[in-house]
Parts: sequence; structure tokens; C-alpha cells
Amino acid sequence: MNNSNEIIEQYNAAVIGSYGRLNLALESGSGAAGVDADGKQYIDFGSGIGTNSLGYADSAWADAVSKQAHKVQHISNYYYNSTAAQFATKLTAMTETDKLFFGNSGAEANECAIKIARKRSFDKYGDRNRTTIITLVNSFHGRTVTTLSATGQEHFHNYFFPFTPGFKYVEANNIPALREAIDDTVCAIMFEFIQGEGGVIPLEQDFVNEIFALAKQHDLATISDEVQTGVGRTGKLLAAEHFGVKPDIVTLAKGLGGGLPIGVCLTRGEYASVLTPGTHGSTFGGNPVVCAGGLTVLNRLSDEAFLQEVAAKADYFRRSLAALPRVKSVSGIGLMLGAELDGVAAADVLQAALEKGLLVLTAKTKLRCLPPLTITYEQIDAGMAILKEILENA
Repeated sequence: MNNSNEIIEQYNAAVIGSYGRLNLALESGSGAAGVDADGKQYIDFGSGIGTNSLGYADSAWADAVSKQAHKVQHISNYYYNSTAAQFATKLTAMTETDKLFFGNSGAEANECAIKIARKRSFDKYGDRNRTTIITLVNSFHGRTVTTLSATGQEHFHNYFFPFTPGFKYVEANNIPALREAIDDTVCAIMFEFIQGEGGVIPLEQDFVNEIFALAKQHDLATISDEVQTGVGRTGKLLAAEHFGVKPDIVTLAKGLGGGLPIGVCLTRGEYASVLTPGTHGSTFGGNPVVCAGGLTVLNRLSDEAFLQEVAAKADYFRRSLAALPRVKSVSGIGLMLGAELDGVAAADVLQAALEKGLLVLTAKTKLRCLPPLTITYEQIDAGMAILKEILENA
């Protein structure tokens, strides 16, 4: 077996350096505990940026994936598959949506949402200029050229010119600015209920209410990007439930596959019939192995007791985080939290935590935590003890 340094050297020699990677080569794990190639153990407060929703190598999830892989691994979208059918039926029922499109990532799900909103507008109004989508400053919607264009962070709008036109950016929670942005060219409003990459900042209820009121008044599609906030991350299946709204289009990814690549675009009402044969596609969308893993995640989330436990652990996690030295404030909902630090850089804390066996994330200047939904109280305490030691000595 190669040690960590050998793996890192081998990887860097063959892979484009588009990431600022940490010197860690994870090789195995169980739940919220990972193990590197040298046998060192880590408590994971990041879950693959919110992707390993059930933690590492959950036994029921791994068994379902393995069983499906031994049956059929891919069929293409010329044909049907029972596992994908079961997954789609269960997810649309749980989310109270009508139909979904299968993709492979959050960016793909958001691309699909953008296409649906624009095609629906064109089908209904026949106006090629009614294509603008309002998104929010500090938003993040993906890494394709179009979803980068939708992302309301100027530093992402570089290098890859020309960017896709047709987006306006409004400051989150600024109702007057939102009202002013709407004109005859707008067809949709796209938003995250909690801006994850933008600093773990939730929208305010009044602003959400205004989004939906204006959308109704001007016949605009509402698109909620729940790539990071969905799949039980906030203690509810969808973050929308905290705000009492039902968007026309909902995108999910990250934790939905339990660690395998998936993205879905969920639709309600007239938006479910916008895409017709030939207007959109994805080679790997609806992959049976991925759907088998996703079904295991959905089965776990369909247990109300499980979600209640997530909410209880989230409350405990938040209180523990807020009690740490140098933590000025904690933002977010559920197990999607950001800590504003006083007098110490979040990036420095991340590096120190890694050395002591704790995996954390950052978002802007904040320390960000997205632990597996299955994390134990003991693991929370152990991780907090590491952070406390680091922050006390910072």
C-alpha cells in the first residue's frame, strides 16, 4: 500500500491542479470517522462538502449499491430501469413535486432549471427577450459557464469569456432592489435559502415572501437551489419547509446520492411538461447504481424520527460551536453552520484542525461545518474539543 505522500505525489503528477488541496489522502472510513493512507483517524465535520449524508461506507447504503452493481450498472436513457423509477417516484412524493430530471451534479441540475424557466417563458410568451433570471449576490450555482454566470460573485466572472448573458444580481434580503430588478425581460428568480459558499447566510422570511409575491404578480418561475441545503441538511427534507413555500423548480444534488454523483431538477405544475423529447439529456442521468444509493438515503430520510434526531443534533452542534472561544456568532440552519471568528483566520483553524485529526471547511471568512447527518454526539464533542484547544491557543 502506498503511503499518503506517495499517493499525493502520484496524483499531482497526473491530475490538473485546479484545486487547492490539503495534504490528506483518505482511504477508508465509517460514519463520521475517516482514515488516511497512514492509518491516522479523522473526525469529519465536512462530509465531502455535504455529500456523504450518511457518512462513510454506511452498511445499508453500501449493500444497496453493491447489489445493484451486480445486476446492471448502466442502461442509457433509451430504456427504463426499476431502480430509477422507484427513486423518482419516492423523491417526487416526498418533496410534493410532480416530475424530475436526472443529472449528475448540482451544476447540471441548475442548468436544467435555467433551461426549463427560459423555455417555459418562450413557449408561453413567444418573446426571445424574456429570458433574464434574477439571482442573488453571493450566490453559488455551479462551475459550468452558464451556472458561473448565474453565480452572483464577481470574482468567478473571469478567464472564461464570454459568459452566458441573461442574469441580474440582487443583494440578498434587499426587497427594494429585488422589486427594481424586475422588468419585461425577466422570466425567473433563482436563489438559495441559505447561501452556503457565500458565507452560510440564510435568507430572511420577508425577502422569501417577496420573491414569491413578485413571481406570482409577474408570472415568473421560482427556482430554489437546494443543492447544499436539501436532503435533510437543515433538519427537514427541504430548506423550503422552514420558509413555508413551494418553488416551481427545486434542484438537489450533493447528499442525495449518499456519496455518488447525482443531480435532480424537480418540477411542479406546468413546469413538469416544459421539456420534450430532444430538448435536454444526460448520458449518465438516472444511473441505476447511483439511484440505488439514493434510495437508501431517501428511505432513511422518510423516517421522521431520523429527521428529528438530525434537528436535535443540529441544535446541540450549534450550541457547542457558539460556546467555543473566539466564536463571535454562528449562522445557518440545521447541520449547515458557519462560525464567525474573532482574531483568527478560518483557513488557519482548518489547517490546525487537520493536523489534530478534524476535518472542517471554510466559507468566505467563516469556519463552515457540514457533518454527516449520522454523526454521533460523542463525535461532535470530540471535534469540538479539538476546535476549543486550537482557538484557546490561537
